Amino acid sequence: MTTHDQEAGLEETGQHSGEGRSHGMHSIVPVSRYAGFWMRFWAYLLDLVVIGSLNRLIVFPVFRALGLPVAESGMFAPAAIVTAIVFYLYFVLMTKYFGQTLGKMVFGLRVVDLKGEPLSWGTVLFREWIGRFISSTLVIAYLIVAFLPKKQGLHDLFAGTSVVHENS
Repeated sequence: MTTHDQEAGLEETGQHSGEGRSHGMHSIVPVSRYAGFWMRFWAYLLDLVVIGSLNRLIVFPVFRALGLPVAESGMFAPAAIVTAIVFYLYFVLMTKYFGQTLGKMVFGLRVVDLKGEPLSWGTVLFREWIGRFISSTLVIAYLIVAFLPKKQGLHDLFAGTSVVHENS
């Protein structure tokens, strides 16, 4: 590896990933700076503000216009079902089409597949639906981000993804 490669933030690996420049039998790929717990936490809080705003500006007024109850409590209340759909659609569609949510955009973060492949529908759906369900059931699953080398949550481990800083 040359000094120029080191200064450019490139790393030599024994795996041939197809990314970067070929260097003998090894491949040189960009080094990713994984996003830690606090960066991901603040991005997630911003996403919750965005989702809450969507619900208050669009969903609840539509419910009121149709005469449907908004304040009804319970997991199967119509408002609860629609707001859950908005929550999951926001994360699934933003992650699939942009690789990041608005919160991640603001903080310069991006979801990446650890194999270097584009995020597939299967990966995104698994990460955002199944993984988040498991992670929300076991709150400790979010805290493991602080302790793992690739800063992955349980949903990232299951989906083979991680969150990285965009400009690293």
